[in-house]
Amino acid sequence: MPTGAQLKALLKSLEEGDDQRLYSVALQMAAHEAHLGHGKLATDLRKLIDSIRGKQRSVVEHQHRLPTPLAQPRGELAGLLSVTYPDVRLIDVILPKDLEKRVRRVLHEHRQDAKLRSHGLFPRSKLLLVGPPGSGKTMTARALAGELRVPLFSIMLDGLITKFMGETAAKLRLVFDAMRRTQGVYLFDEFDAIGGQRTFSNDVGEVRRILNSFLSLLEEMDPSSLVVAATNHPELLDRALSRRFDDVLDYDFPSIDLAKRALRGRFSTLDTSQVNWDAVASLSAGLSYAEIIKACDDAAKAAILADRDAIDTDQLRASIEERKRAKSQSAAG
Repeated sequence: MPTGAQLKALLKSLEEGDDQRLYSVALQMAAHEAHLGHGKLATDLRKLIDSIRGKQRSVVEHQHRLPTPLAQPRGELAGLLSVTYPDVRLIDVILPKDLEKRVRRVLHEHRQDAKLRSHGLFPRSKLLLVGPPGSGKTMTARALAGELRVPLFSIMLDGLITKFMGETAAKLRLVFDAMRRTQGVYLFDEFDAIGGQRTFSNDVGEVRRILNSFLSLLEEMDPSSLVVAATNHPELLDRALSRRFDDVLDYDFPSIDLAKRALRGRFSTLDTSQVNWDAVASLSAGLSYAEIIKACDDAAKAAILADRDAIDTDQLRASIEERKRAKSQSAAG
């Protein structure tokens, strides 16, 4: 039976409409039943949780399809922006509590945009995401677009940055003009290509001009849209940048507890009652979220193709170890 504290937390989550917390408590209840030896009940609970989450995603997907056609960039913008309507929600992104709280604050401010503007205030609209590859930066941008039901525009750096003096700055202005016309989340991935230090001297001043243009346009942008700049190399960024963004969010590889959440949340149709989650989460230390997800998918595909309906600790451990070996070999090469 669930504990009183679990029931209280579950009801509190329902009252506040906090889906992330609700699912977390429900999974804790399933884990508690598994610990008591009630394997079938724990499996049934997890399957029910996965089913509810799947139906919620389907509803969101349907809502995204209904009202607004995709805003397709045209003309010169077609070579600068790619556009999607993500169906990712924040519940799908595994983040530490403090980081999740800051992302939720951004969403809350944009949902209350009119209320803030009536008092002469504006929502946070300029975010800098810093952290290693696969730590959740791009997924966060997708979730912001999915939650706000706006398009995600990804800036195509190969079309933006050119070898001709001044041309990149002119293209940047085109992108920021698009922000005023079309509300959305605008993602500058690998942002260090634009935000590099202005002290570098091997660019004949072009990096300095590009960055100065970006900072000027950033100051003038309409806060109805969201600019999300992401980088794996914060050491390359100009120091002036951090004070120009409303928030600088630091990402990292998952802790053991977050790795366990990522692992447990990946399987929906397979029985995982024989998995020692603590053991496999500890083994995944040093892997990014993206690498953990790939390891889970590898194990799931192997089980399905072998006509098995369950995953055990050894199978998942083998997939994680394979990913760690591949990572080591890539680093050595």
